[in-house]
Amino acid sequence: MEKTVDLICAGEVLIDFIGHEVNTSINRTKDYHRFLGGSPTNVAVNATRLGLKSVIVATCGEDGLGEYIVRKLKDNHVITSQVRKSETEPTSVIFVSKSTGTPDFIPYREADYQILPSQIPDELLESAKIFHTTCFALSKNPARTTIVESAKKAKALGLQTSIDINFSERIWPDREEAKQVLREYLSTNPLVKLSEDDCYRLFAASKTEDYIFDYFHDLGASTICLTKGKDGVVLSDKEFGMFHQQATQIDDIKDTTGAGDAFWTGFLYARLLGKDFEETITIAQKLAVLKLQNVGRLPEGINIQEYLGAEVAK
Repeated sequence: MEKTVDLICAGEVLIDFIGHEVNTSINRTKDYHRFLGGSPTNVAVNATRLGLKSVIVATCGEDGLGEYIVRKLKDNHVITSQVRKSETEPTSVIFVSKSTGTPDFIPYREADYQILPSQIPDELLESAKIFHTTCFALSKNPARTTIVESAKKAKALGLQTSIDINFSERIWPDREEAKQVLREYLSTNPLVKLSEDDCYRLFAASKTEDYIFDYFHDLGASTICLTKGKDGVVLSDKEFGMFHQQATQIDDIKDTTGAGDAFWTGFLYARLLGKDFEETITIAQKLAVLKLQNVGRLPEGINIQEYLGAEVAK
């Protein structure tokens, strides 16, 4: 079948209520602004800004916030045919502090994890190039089983799988269960994105780069990308070895929420273009920098492909 879809993003769609005051705890935040949120949702929207064709597989509520979500997705040219509106669970929301570091958050999860097998038909998988999800999405059933089984089908059909291991014990309190589910997903040899904060939360301890890379390589992932904030990015690939890249200096960080999603969208985009790992990391970082300088998602009114410019043209 012809590959008409670049990217399937399976997982959480929700509303981020991001605090208006910068570097203030949720306890002291008075005002919140509403944004379309959810890590795979951000990736799907970012991807269309790069000219890719993306499909979001997700569930929201049959309510005003769900209507807002679908409208915003359509406005951003994301294919919404696989978004289900639940009549029994309301749309999930997360309250987030606005921060120049790792933001604090309080999740209220309802509809987001009600993803059913019927939302990921075989024909969809056959038409796509990359199947992407998140640790957040795998934290609860029925979404977990639906996504893991779909990833195995995707792998068998020749798709590249992908995962953002955005682990949080507040979302997934049972670390051992999380590790077992990740073992199952990583058996599909996904492209893996994780941060130092993710690793600290998953292992409940600081681990060396060698430990982190060995751990996830042993589970079956060939390519692992570790983001380290101001200390840059380190990538380990079983075939091509290690790659280090310094972080881009940013004088004015407006909001970190979604920066990892912007980075990973750039990464997947570059891989679809056939870029090598150095070029891929450069493109990913440049997209993350653009996000860090703006509140919410990537800014409107800018041609992202033009912004990436020379890196994409190489």
